[in-house]
Amino acid sequence: MSMERKIVECVPNFSEGRNMGIIKQITDEITRVKGVKLLDVDPGEATNRTVVTFVGDPESVTEAAFQAVKKAGQLIDMRQHHGAHPRMGATDVCPLIPVAGITLEECAELARQLAERIANEVNIPCYCYEAAALKPERKNLAVCRAGEYEALPEKLAEADKAPDYGARPYDEGVARTGCTAVGARDFLIAVNFNLNSTSTRRANAIAFDVREKGRPVREGNPITGKIVKDEHGNNVMRPGTLKGTKAIGWYIDEYKIAQVSMNITNINATPLHVAFDEVCRCAQNRGIRVTGTEIVGLMPKRCLIDAGRYFLEKQQRSTGIPEDDLINIAIHSMGLDDLKPFDPQEKVIEMMLDADNNTGNKLVDLTVTGFADETSRESPAPGGGSISAYMGALAASLGTMVANLSSHKPGWDDRWNEFSQWADKGQQLKTELLHLVDEDTDAFNRIMAAFGLPKKTDEDKAARTAAIQEATLFATQVPLHTMQASFKAFEICRAMVETGNPNSVTDAGVGALAARAAVLGAGMNVKINAAGLHDRTTAEKLIAEANELVARANAEEAAITALVEDKIK
Repeated sequence: MSMERKIVECVPNFSEGRNMGIIKQITDEITRVKGVKLLDVDPGEATNRTVVTFVGDPESVTEAAFQAVKKAGQLIDMRQHHGAHPRMGATDVCPLIPVAGITLEECAELARQLAERIANEVNIPCYCYEAAALKPERKNLAVCRAGEYEALPEKLAEADKAPDYGARPYDEGVARTGCTAVGARDFLIAVNFNLNSTSTRRANAIAFDVREKGRPVREGNPITGKIVKDEHGNNVMRPGTLKGTKAIGWYIDEYKIAQVSMNITNINATPLHVAFDEVCRCAQNRGIRVTGTEIVGLMPKRCLIDAGRYFLEKQQRSTGIPEDDLINIAIHSMGLDDLKPFDPQEKVIEMMLDADNNTGNKLVDLTVTGFADETSRESPAPGGGSISAYMGALAASLGTMVANLSSHKPGWDDRWNEFSQWADKGQQLKTELLHLVDEDTDAFNRIMAAFGLPKKTDEDKAARTAAIQEATLFATQVPLHTMQASFKAFEICRAMVETGNPNSVTDAGVGALAARAAVLGAGMNVKINAAGLHDRTTAEKLIAEANELVARANAEEAAITALVEDKIK
């Protein structure tokens, strides 16, 4: 049962930037797909091109992309298209971009499947580019688009230049739709670093220091000297310090400051916080300070989480703190609110999706009093399973608290990383168990929904029975997952009793008590739900695992309680 959501971004470019009616019909196809959020529609009149951005789970995003490409192929006639931007099709490019829970390689495979489907079902030939490229040279989009739309008759006639999917002789259909490049690439972050200077020249110098391309090598004077050429007549470049970055310096009249404007094209090679620190270093070498950072557009949450951890580690502080705290550290460390307030809910993709999906019905979003009140009502959920998961979360939280207190204890500075690692483990466990609080209630609701299915015909009855069994199995697996996760809290609590801040030993002891209650409580739910399974082999296997966890939990809690009593004495 994976907790982390898979989120993919798609940024198709359509060869229409003037007729908003056509653009609206295309974006309507995207918004019609459940599980997708349309983030931006950016039409350009001069380019006659519209850049659309949307996000969601992989299946929904690829479906929305397919429907948008299909509609664009119906509405845009490339024989009539003229614009300033290179293009070769009604949908010119369609990249898939990993945001969370999914790798670039997985997005590349999705892109190939999408390209094949477009070619087979809509008859639009497709090239695969960047990470999805099937030929090494086609990693470069310019190679796929060479000659643009006008070169398609010639390219379709040559085997080595033909599209990867849907290759055929040039015909009226291709003349109308052109070809589409479907690919996968890393997330691009557009960021500006604010300087306490108005000098564009100084900002450019810093940009050249850091950008991957660097600056031209010159003879004599490094500013005005003659540029050195190689044997092919190309400029000899001295690379900058940051891989996967492009940067220039400019002056922003609105803010009355110069900025280093950067595109980070590979956030794995150069994370945002690394770029920030390096720009700060190069600026300082030139007598300039970076006063803050401006994010243009949106960003994945991990950029802020990783930055928060990075700056805490530099301070030799525990990184095992809640996500909101890590994000707050990142905002203040990089001055993201220097020019205007920085609201993560409006800048972080995952948080925007959460805001859309949050109907206010999550148990974990209730106050402590609200949770107790909701439990006490006559409705059967939340019940013992959700309460068990919450007790497990509290067990992990208590162990984590002791780890964080120990990490910051005066005189224990040399052990900060040891306790930080325990706190990180505890935070992950807490998050997992909080997810299971609502998962358990959802499992119960699935059973109720299955029982509510029609049972008029034999087919109805068979489908209803299958749905009940499937829901019952899920409702048995969820509390078993709660047991497994809650049991992991013992390791943290025991370590904190044995090696943590002695003033907090009873907190870790209470954590062990909560962990035992969580394991035993969830175990009861495993057994009562397993009783309804027709597959007795599976049922007995689940019950046996639950019984083993109960026995081990009893032993762990007894041992940790004894250790606590010894420490108190």
